[in-house]
Amino acid sequence: MTSDETTGGTGPGHRSVELTRLALGSYELRNARGGTITIGDGSTDDFTPVELLLAALAGCSSVDVDHITSRRAEPDSFVVVAEGTKASTPEDGNHMTDLEVTFRIGFPEGEGGDAARAAFPRSVAQSRDRLCTVSRTVQIGTPVEMTAEDA
Repeated sequence: MTSDETTGGTGPGHRSVELTRLALGSYELRNARGGTITIGDGSTDDFTPVELLLAALAGCSSVDVDHITSRRAEPDSFVVVAEGTKASTPEDGNHMTDLEVTFRIGFPEGEGGDAARAAFPRSVAQSRDRLCTVSRTVQIGTPVEMTAEDA
């Protein structure tokens, strides 16, 4: 998969991250713009891959909701919690269930805050139903191809 468009932003195009092993259970992720984060297997305080999935759900939808509501008023508070249950079944293997993203956003008093409050529920629904690439991908499902190559 290739594209002339650089990764990132909200437009269509190819996206990619590269993972490098640092030590057993410790890895560094790098995006095409040079950003890095370390992830782990849960034995340190680094985020685990499952926590990154939850972070991606919260982050993607937060960008949508923030852009829509902040056009009306800057929020006084903005907290989003993404959670779910890790499960394992013989037929599906390891997977997440009961995924939920909860927005707790406060807006100032006044006309702008009232407009933001009015747009808030609709913006969450738009993110869930159309805008957030991460939650839409999880909801509709897509095959994940994995290949093994010698280095």
